[in-house]
Amino acid sequence: MTILLDTNVLLWAAIGDDRLGGKAVELLCEPSNELFFSVASLWEIVIKSRLGRNDFRVDPGNLRKQLAGNGYSELAISCSHVLAVSELPPIHKDPFDRILIAQARVEGFSLLSSDPIVVSYPGSIVKI
Repeated sequence: MTILLDTNVLLWAAIGDDRLGGKAVELLCEPSNELFFSVASLWEIVIKSRLGRNDFRVDPGNLRKQLAGNGYSELAISCSHVLAVSELPPIHKDPFDRILIAQARVEGFSLLSSDPIVVSYPGSIVKI
């Protein structure tokens, strides 16, 4: 399975947060799974960290290095990803979540998320 991590799941995985849960840990540790993080997640972390959000207090540069060092691949935002956002139903207004959903759809990845609104979208979204 090829998995794109939602931003909160990415942060929890990076710091070993208990909220990650057994199902997510199993998916992240399965050697046959390919793990991706989006540039959109790093962008979200930069913005929300600067806004003083305690749940986003992480150095994005160090996080990127740590993820790459642990075998995660980086997914850039392409025009096809951006255009796919317009095809999503208006369930969620968060632009970061919407681009992650679109990226997963375009690339044929499963999106790993704990957000109940994100997991309500049709497609290959895995709720943890």
